[in-house]
Amino acid sequence: MKVSGFVHKYGDNVDTDVIIPARYLNSPDAKELAQHCMEDIDIDFVKNVKNGDIIVAEQNFGCGSSREHAPLAIKASGISCVIASTFARIFYRNAINIGLPIMECNEAAKGIDKGDEVEIDFDSGVITNKTKNQTYQAQPFPDFIKEIIAAGGLLNSLKK
Repeated sequence: MKVSGFVHKYGDNVDTDVIIPARYLNSPDAKELAQHCMEDIDIDFVKNVKNGDIIVAEQNFGCGSSREHAPLAIKASGISCVIASTFARIFYRNAINIGLPIMECNEAAKGIDKGDEVEIDFDSGVITNKTKNQTYQAQPFPDFIKEIIAAGGLLNSLKK
């Protein structure tokens, strides 16, 4: 499985409160959450994001509260993958549970810039920056995680 898109870039410690602010947590509707995704850190995110785009961040992406709303808002906004140097563990698990692909790769997080076009091969773990003609190696997903993501999340995977 491969995805390709343009990059929205962030730094360290992007917490769940800026991914989806608490004032919107009363809605379980993914499309409504997506309308407010990243607005406290990047007011133009929802105007600029296109289906297939990729978020790249540095250390500790998804820190803060354990809300599933954060990866759900990212996925519903059209983001196809999040690449970061590291993820908060609960965000990592929540992302996989709702079927949002995420990859840890410090070199990619440091070398990829806002607006770069990036392709990700989940089977091999190869991240290609098409803009800069550079490649990075992330750990590929194990088969069981690929199955969860392909199914659209853990619950859909279990229903199969």
